[in-house]
Amino acid sequence: MTTERETTVIAKTVTRVVTPFIFVVAIALLFQGHNLPGGGFIAGVLTCTGFALVYVIYGRESLRTLLGAGSEDSGVLSGLTGTYATLFAAGLSVAVLGGLAAMALGYPFLTQAVLYLSDLGPVGALTAEGTGVGTLEVASAFVFDLGVYLVVVGGLLSILSVVGRE
Repeated sequence: MTTERETTVIAKTVTRVVTPFIFVVAIALLFQGHNLPGGGFIAGVLTCTGFALVYVIYGRESLRTLLGAGSEDSGVLSGLTGTYATLFAAGLSVAVLGGLAAMALGYPFLTQAVLYLSDLGPVGALTAEGTGVGTLEVASAFVFDLGVYLVVVGGLLSILSVVGRE
């Protein structure tokens, strides 16, 4: 015997308040990952935690509406599962292309390079001479971290979607 239970107002309110913070921390971890602890994997896990919270409290249909996914009736990789599979494939492609870019320049696969932008346009105006303050650092490791992030989000949300459907 199954009974439908309504989610409490407290749970819905806490979810509405906490979820944006979860996503902001996940993005912060993604952006700092090439220099400090963090990166694509932990940011992806934290992002999935936010989506799982929305899924548990508001249900599958609200998550489908939030992500703009279609109906699940048209096939195995349709609707939410298809969206997640696309994220997974895109992440895998980005991570591999990040490694191949180094090879195209004559370096070993996944060799990291860092570009410091301090003398270009608006970034140069913010730079204090000799201090490094205002220097924008662009690391090639971020491309790999972004790919890992998309793979983790796509993979874990696919698992959540399939398990939640049963």
